[in-house]
Amino acid sequence: MQRRKTAIMSLWSFVAVLGLLAPQALAAAPERTVATPQPPQAIAESKASKRVPVAGTDCQVFPDDNYWNTDISKLPVHRNNKNWKAAIGSRNLHPDFGSAGKGKVPYGIPITVVPGKKAGVKVKFYYGAESDKVKYPLNKKTKIEGGKKSTGDRHAIVVNAENCQLYELYDLRKNGKKWTAGSGATWSLNSNRLRPDTWTSADAAGLPILPGLLRYNEVKAGRVDHAIRFTAPRTAARHIWPARHSAGVGSAKSRPPMGARFRLKKGFKAKGYSKDTKVVIKAMKKYGLVLADNGSPWFFQGEADPRWEAELIRELKTIPASAFEAVDTSGLRHSKNSARVKK
Repeated sequence: MQRRKTAIMSLWSFVAVLGLLAPQALAAAPERTVATPQPPQAIAESKASKRVPVAGTDCQVFPDDNYWNTDISKLPVHRNNKNWKAAIGSRNLHPDFGSAGKGKVPYGIPITVVPGKKAGVKVKFYYGAESDKVKYPLNKKTKIEGGKKSTGDRHAIVVNAENCQLYELYDLRKNGKKWTAGSGATWSLNSNRLRPDTWTSADAAGLPILPGLLRYNEVKAGRVDHAIRFTAPRTAARHIWPARHSAGVGSAKSRPPMGARFRLKKGFKAKGYSKDTKVVIKAMKKYGLVLADNGSPWFFQGEADPRWEAELIRELKTIPASAFEAVDTSGLRHSKNSARVKK
């Protein structure tokens, strides 16, 4: 992933760079001293109401007052809106998910649900300084993005159905009996707690991937109550709350930083689109898109599910980038280390 190779950090954190630029650099540089990652816990920081849960669980993806679940339809347009959009490029949106078609593996990022009693395993990370050192509930049934033989990002998302603990890994592999990954992170879905600032995750922005995925069950339920994750080819060398990590070059005046949020303009007409597409359009107007990784312009992500219908995918590809605008989310921040928003 280009996010690891292009990350530019300030001098005070240059020691961490030695462990983050590339696997080769990691081998030659000692890991920095960091705080011990917080162990999995399910203590709620904020009371959550019932939204569409992760399929196969009763788990809502973060509390109602979480950044991902917040209505941004009335926020002001960001002063760097034009520059950020120009840096990303003008094209139509691209749904980075869909049915398997003639392939064996559905297109998208899969979600694996495990029972509460599932034992965890140790994982060796090559970005270990910023990975959570906990045991991950992995086994031969764990789904990997692109399949077991994938040469792509190989993300894995695992949800514990009993305590609603989320585990995410990047470049997950099993060699014999040992598991390795680029990085790993864990969150309680009942909490608004963020990762330490400057830490990566399974995503370049240091954010969880799951809350930004379009999920089949919520689209069919007619309710997508959260922002959607997307990628851009050129990003700034900084990040804005609640993102924790940057992976680009240049100024945030000319390029969007990780954590930048965009919404579909109110005037975009949904007439003529199918029922499912209208559900997604409504979410893009109310909750928007969150920049979370370097990648192809305006690619937004959904879970890997063979049931995605071709009509939905085809229609989503017709939404132009010009119909979006960057918004200023600075007024939402309640505190630096929490994804909770001000009310």
